[in-house]
Amino acid sequence: MPLVPVVPENHSHVLAEFDCLDPLLSALRLDSGRLKCTCLAVSRKWLALGTSTGGLHLIQREGWKQRLILTHKEGSITQVACCPHDEDFIAVATSQGLVVVWELQLERRGRPERVSVSWEHRGHAITALCWDTSTLRVFVGDSGGKVTCLRAGSSKLGKGSAFVIFPVQTVTTVDSRVVQLGYQDGRLLVSSLSRCYLCDTDREKFWRVGNKERDGEYGACFFPQNRGLLVGQPPLLYCARPGSRVWEASFNGEVLSTHQFKQLLACPPLPLITYRNEPHYNPAQKSSQSIAFPKLLYLGDQNLLTWTDSAVYIFTPQNGQVLLWTEVKDLVDIVVYRSELFCLHGSGRLSHLSLLSAERCVERLLRRESWPLAAVVCCMFQHTITTSRARKSIPIDRLEHLRSQLSSSTHLELSGQLEEVINKLEPLDSACSSRRSSISSHESFNVLDCGIYRVISRRGSQSDEETGSLINQSTSEEERLKEFSFVQEEDQVEQDPQSSERMEAERSEQGLQFHLPLSFRPKPPRIALQAVKDSVSSFVKKTTEKINTLQMNSELRQRSEFKEGIQADTTSSHSEEMDNEVYDEMPNTEADMQELRAATERAISQIQDPLVLLDPACLRETLLEWLPVLERILGPEEHGSGAAGDSKVDDAGEERWERDYLNPCSEQQEESFCLSGEPTESITEDEKKEESPELGRKEDQCDSAEKEPEASKGSPPEPVQVGSPKPVPLDLLANLTQLATLYTELSCFRNQQDKPAVGCTHFLRRYFFLLDKERVRRMCLLCYEEQPEVQSSFIEAMLDLTQSSKVVEVIQRGDLLRSLRSLRELQPWSAPPLLAHLHRLYEKHGEAAVRSFSQFYPAITPADIMTMAQRSHFLAYLDNLVQSRTEGHRLSFLQSLLDPESLRQDWLELALTHDAPQRCDTLTPDGQPRWHSHCYSWGYGRLLSLLIHLPADLSSKQKMAETCRSHGYWIGYLYLCSELQCRTEAFATICKLDDISLLEEPEGVEPQTLDEWKLLIQLSQQCSSVGDSEQVPGVNGSSWSNGSSDCGGKISPESLTLMLARTAGPDRAMAVLEECGVQVVLSQQSELVCELLRVTEKRQRAMIQTMLERCDRFLWSQHA
Repeated sequence: MPLVPVVPENHSHVLAEFDCLDPLLSALRLDSGRLKCTCLAVSRKWLALGTSTGGLHLIQREGWKQRLILTHKEGSITQVACCPHDEDFIAVATSQGLVVVWELQLERRGRPERVSVSWEHRGHAITALCWDTSTLRVFVGDSGGKVTCLRAGSSKLGKGSAFVIFPVQTVTTVDSRVVQLGYQDGRLLVSSLSRCYLCDTDREKFWRVGNKERDGEYGACFFPQNRGLLVGQPPLLYCARPGSRVWEASFNGEVLSTHQFKQLLACPPLPLITYRNEPHYNPAQKSSQSIAFPKLLYLGDQNLLTWTDSAVYIFTPQNGQVLLWTEVKDLVDIVVYRSELFCLHGSGRLSHLSLLSAERCVERLLRRESWPLAAVVCCMFQHTITTSRARKSIPIDRLEHLRSQLSSSTHLELSGQLEEVINKLEPLDSACSSRRSSISSHESFNVLDCGIYRVISRRGSQSDEETGSLINQSTSEEERLKEFSFVQEEDQVEQDPQSSERMEAERSEQGLQFHLPLSFRPKPPRIALQAVKDSVSSFVKKTTEKINTLQMNSELRQRSEFKEGIQADTTSSHSEEMDNEVYDEMPNTEADMQELRAATERAISQIQDPLVLLDPACLRETLLEWLPVLERILGPEEHGSGAAGDSKVDDAGEERWERDYLNPCSEQQEESFCLSGEPTESITEDEKKEESPELGRKEDQCDSAEKEPEASKGSPPEPVQVGSPKPVPLDLLANLTQLATLYTELSCFRNQQDKPAVGCTHFLRRYFFLLDKERVRRMCLLCYEEQPEVQSSFIEAMLDLTQSSKVVEVIQRGDLLRSLRSLRELQPWSAPPLLAHLHRLYEKHGEAAVRSFSQFYPAITPADIMTMAQRSHFLAYLDNLVQSRTEGHRLSFLQSLLDPESLRQDWLELALTHDAPQRCDTLTPDGQPRWHSHCYSWGYGRLLSLLIHLPADLSSKQKMAETCRSHGYWIGYLYLCSELQCRTEAFATICKLDDISLLEEPEGVEPQTLDEWKLLIQLSQQCSSVGDSEQVPGVNGSSWSNGSSDCGGKISPESLTLMLARTAGPDRAMAVLEECGVQVVLSQQSELVCELLRVTEKRQRAMIQTMLERCDRFLWSQHA
C-alpha cells in the first residue's frame, strides 16, 4: 500500500466508528424497504428509534438490548426526545400532529403509560421537541411557527398528581417554521427560518437575537460555560448565519461577535476512522466552503457541532477554530450524548461515531486488535502519537507489538512507516517545553506529574546511576557478551584500590548493577551456556567418582578447612578431561531430544483416548511411563552418595559452584558472575552460620523468591528451574507443557493413598519452565488450603521469572503511585506475571498497596489476594473492590465473587471482627442487646449490608442471623429476622434497643397486624424499666460515641399508641390498649395528636365520598 500522508499538526482529534449497529437494525427488522427508522434520540441509558409504522423502540445502550416497544396508531414517528433529568419519561411526536409523553415505569416494573397527550398541532408537521431541564415540561414547535408547552403529570410528583390533566399552553407563534428549540436556565430559544427568539417562560418576556433576518434553515443552541474560570457564568447563545457564519450572543440575546468559518474550512477533510473502509487523507483538497448550518448542537467538551447532508463539522467557538470536519454521506439527522454521535442516514441506516483524540483512538483500536487501522492512524497523526503525553495511553511496547502484528507481505510499507514513527517517540517525561533549555547542560532533570522540573546534579550518585543505566540499555548484544566475559579481568587490571572500594559500596547500595549478567539481561547463546553447564556437571560427577575410590583417612575427615584446596587440585588435574567432555556430550543432546520427543508423542497419543483421559488411574500410568524419560533428559543432575566425608566434599563443591554461578543473591556478596538463566541452590543453615554477619544482612535483602518452604528432615528445598537446561524445539515444548501441567494437576489433586513418583511441589520446582503458568495459578488457588507450599513455590518461581521486567526497578524505588502507573501500562495483563509484581508491591507497602489492587480485577481475583495478604488487609481490598462498582451493580457483583458460597459466611465473620465495636459495648453479659448499641458505626458497614442482602437459602440466613447476633450487629440481625419471619425475636430486640425508628422501613421491622401491635406494646411495657436503667456510658464515652448519627426516640406504650393511631386510627388504637390490659395515661400533646387525627380522618372520608359521587355522575353522563 502507498505511504500514509501525515495530517497537519493543528489536527489532534478524529471521528471514529467502533460499533456496528447494522445487526441491531436487522434484529428490529428496520433494514427492510417497508419498515425504516425515521428519527432517533439518545440519553445516558436509552437509544430511542422511531419507525415509519408508528413504533418506538427503546434500546438499552449497555449491551444494545431492546427493552420496550411503544406503539402509536396516529401515524409514523417524526420526533423523539428523552427527558434529560429523568430517563423514565420520553416525548414522541407523530406525523398527524400528536404529541405523547410516556412514563416508562421501569423502576416499579409497571406498564408504560401515556401521562400527557396533545392534539394542539393537528394538521401541522411537528419539527422540534425540547425538554425543560428541571421540570416535566415539553416544548413543541411545528411547521406553522407555533410553540406550545406540554406539562406531564406523574405519581412521582406526589399522591394524586397522576390524575391531574394539565392544559396545553401556547408559548408563542413566530413568523415561520420552527427549525430548532433549546432550553436552558428558564429560557427558551426558538430558531425559525428568518430569526432567533429568546423567551423567558417564567416572566413571559421575549427578545429577538440580532437585527438582521435570514432566509433558510439555520439552527441555534445554548452553550454552557462550566469549565475553569467560567464556572457560574450564564450560558452563551450561538445562532447560525448564511455564509458559514455563526453569531455569538449573550444570555440576554445581545450579539457579541460573529465567527467566520468560511476560510477556516478551506482545509482537507479528515478521514472517518471506520472498519468499513480504509481511511484516506488528501492534502491537496483545499477550497473555501459557504455552508448553511441547519442545526447547532453542544458537543462534549466546549465544542459546537453542525452538519450537512454530506459532512460533519465540529468547531471550538471559544478559540474561533475548526476542530475537524469529516465527510459522511447521506446524513439526515444527528443526536449527541457527551462526545458520542448517533447518525441517521437517508437509507435508514444508523452509525455510532465517537469524537476523541488520536492517541485515544489508537488505544481503542489496539484493544479491538484492529492492527492495520491502528497503524494507519499512528502514521497519519504522527505529531500527536510521538509526544510524551501519548505515552500514558500508548506505551512504546504496545506500539512495538502493533508493528509485530503487521503482515510483512501485505503491509510492508506501513510497517516501515510505523517504525519511523516509533523512532521519533518521546519518553513519558521528555523535554517538550522551551523552558527546559535554560537548565544547564551539566545537570539532568525529570518532570513531575504536577509540572515541576526536578533538577539532579550529575555529580550525585542518582544521576550517575541513571546515566549508566541509559548507556547500558543502548549497548548491543555483542558488547554485553564481551562485558560478560571480561568483567573480572578489567576490574583486576584497570581499577585502582579506591575505585574498587567505590564499586563495592555502589554494589551494596544499589543492589544488582547493569555490568553483571543478571536475570533481566538477555541470555548468551544457548550452545555456550549448555556447554558450560554440561561440562561443569560432568566434572562434578567424575570428581565424586574419583574421590569415592580413595581411602579417606581420619586426618582428611577432620581437616575440613582444606576442602577448597582439594577442590582446586582436583580441578586442575581434570581440566583436560572436562574440555573433552564438552564435545563428547553434544551429540548425545540430539539423541536425548529424539528419545524425549518419541516418549512425549507416545504419551500424547495415549491421553487423546477419552478412556485414558477420564480415568485417573490410566492417566497416572501413562504419565509415569513418560516421567523417567523427562527426568533423565531435562531433570536435575543426580549425585552419588558415599561416606559422610565424601558427601560433605561433594556437597561443598556442588553448592559452591551453584552459589557462585547460579544464585542471584550471591552477586551482592562476592565479586563473581553467574549464569542468570540457570536454577539456584539455597544455602543451608550450617553454611549460613559460617558466613559473615554482613552476608546475613545482605541475604535478608534478597527477593522473596528465595524464601525456603518447609522441607522434611531439615533439608533445603529444591531450586526453582525457570529456564530450560537444554534447548527444546518449540513444537516439542508445546507437548511437554501439556503433559507437565497435566502431571502437576494430577499430583496436586491426588488421593492421599496414591503418592506419585515426584510430588507436586518438587515437580513444580524442577520443571517450572515447562508449565502453563495460568493453569498452575488456578490450581494453586484450588489447593491453597491443603497445600500452601505449592502456592509459595509458584510465587517464588514467578518472582524469579519476572525479575527482568522494568517494573521491578520502579517498584524497588518505593513510589507506590509510579509503580501502579507502570503496571497499568502493561495492559493487556497476564495474570501470573502481574501477580508476582503485586506480591512485590505488597511486601514493600503493605495495606496501602492492597487497597489499590482492585483496579486489576478481573485479571487478579479476590482469591489471589486472599493467598497473598493478611485477613485484615484482604478485607480492605474487598471493600474497595465492591465499592468501585456503581451502586446498582454492587449486589450482583458481590454475588458473582462468592465462589464457593461458603465464602459468604467467612467474609461476614471477617467483616464483623475487624474495625468493629467491642462485644461488651453491644451485648450484655447474658447475651442481650445493650441499650442503643445499634447506633455504633461499623468500619465495614457497607460491605456487611451487602453480604446480608444477598440471596441465600434458609440455613445460610439462619447461620448469618446467629453470627450477627453473637457479634452485636443488630441492624443486620433485624433484617435477617424479617427475612426469616422471626418477627417476635425482632420486636423483642427492638424493644431492648429502645429506638422507635427501628419500627419503620426500610431499615426496621414494621408491625403488620393488630396481634403484632399487641405483642409489641406488651414487650415495650416489660422492657421500659430495663431500658431506662441501662443508659450508661460505654467504654468510649457515650453509648453511641463511635461516630454514628443520633438515634431515634424511645419505645414506650404511649409512643406505640401514637404510631398505631396514625396507622389504624386513634379509636382503634385505644381499643387495642384495652384488649392488652395496658393502662396508659396520654399526655396533653398525645391527646391533641389523637384529636387531630380524628378530624383528619373525617375530612378524608368526606373528600373521598365527594370524589366518588362526582366520578359516578361523570360516568352516568357519558353513558347517557
